[in-house]
Amino acid sequence: MASTRQQIIEELQNLLTQDVTEIKEQVDQLKNRFYKEAGEVEEEAKEAEEALEQQFKELLTEYKTRKAEITAKATQELQANLERKNAILEQMKAIVESGESGLENGEWKAATERMKALQAEWKTIGAVPATEAQNIRKVYQRCQEQFYDLVKINIELRDLDFKKNLELKTKLCEAAEKLQNNENIVEASRALQQLHDEWAEIGPVARELREEIWNRFKTASSVINKKHQAYFDNIHAKEKENLERKQALVAQLTELLNNATEQAKQEGAKVWEETTKQVQEIQAEWRKIGFAPKKFNQSIYDQYRTLCDEFFQAKNAYFKTRREEWKARAEQRKAREEQRKAREEQRKARAEQRAEQRIAKTEDQLLRIRERLRQEIKVAENNILFFTAKSKTANKLVDGLQSKINELKKQLDDINKRLEEK
Repeated sequence: MASTRQQIIEELQNLLTQDVTEIKEQVDQLKNRFYKEAGEVEEEAKEAEEALEQQFKELLTEYKTRKAEITAKATQELQANLERKNAILEQMKAIVESGESGLENGEWKAATERMKALQAEWKTIGAVPATEAQNIRKVYQRCQEQFYDLVKINIELRDLDFKKNLELKTKLCEAAEKLQNNENIVEASRALQQLHDEWAEIGPVARELREEIWNRFKTASSVINKKHQAYFDNIHAKEKENLERKQALVAQLTELLNNATEQAKQEGAKVWEETTKQVQEIQAEWRKIGFAPKKFNQSIYDQYRTLCDEFFQAKNAYFKTRREEWKARAEQRKAREEQRKAREEQRKARAEQRAEQRIAKTEDQLLRIRERLRQEIKVAENNILFFTAKSKTANKLVDGLQSKINELKKQLDDINKRLEEK
């Protein structure tokens, strides 16, 4: 899993070498893949996974920062373009007002040339803020229409412009109608917007044809716009369905976590193993589901991720407690076995001692017994040192050995007395 997430990070790094304004869709896909790859993580791999996630977030932050900088610069350019176009409109309005006041023939020619120069300059200026675009286009078109309506001394020139504009707008109508066959509705919608931008830059057509050519273009645009709206309505419906499916999985996880915690108290480890399979099935199902609505996508994921973490933390805590209990019981069994062996050795030693005492009738026998007792006392004393140094749980064994030493010393004293009597 870590290898796959590392590959996604490398893909994102490569994307960031490109124009960040053109890679939003690819970045969203990588983000979706990256978090879909998140699943159950072993404790020893958790730190590495967190480092990958931090690196991925830093790359996303870099992408957003760079995109925001470009957007800010574009906003400034849009505002500057608006100011330039407003200045041109003021000059156009002045020309129209002068025409309404009455111009001599020569003045109309100069006014026409000035108007065309302003139109040419207008076309060199880029886009303006979207909130102002429609209004400024209307004012621009109105100025052109008013001016050409006033130009009476150059009818042929006006008719020539009208004809040229009609040809251009007819081509735009044909292009808009052709877009209806484009199955990629997002691409078609973007192309249509470009056509509308071009339409706004073209001057008027003959008065009797204006409504007809506009209605044709508007009708073709309406078809694309309806498909575009239906496309996003379908996406929103799918996202809503995805949210409902994810909410259902979150509810299942909540119930599994609660039930496993309670049932494990009665039925033991088997409950956790069976529930783990169910949780893994839910995780697999989650990864198959697409995005939820943007408003809820992150919050529903956070709920899901938290429940998964809580489940595996609870499972790990349960088995850790069980292992500690098993270890404690094993140590207890070992201590009891050592105590049993010690008692058995003591019993055998006493039996052997009694037997030896019964048959020890000569001084030589008593000397051998005394030597043996001394060796046993020495061994027992060494054992006491061993148990005291090696095991804190061997207190009972130490007590047993000390009792044995005391008994052996008592027997040694008896032997010494008997030897003194001989």
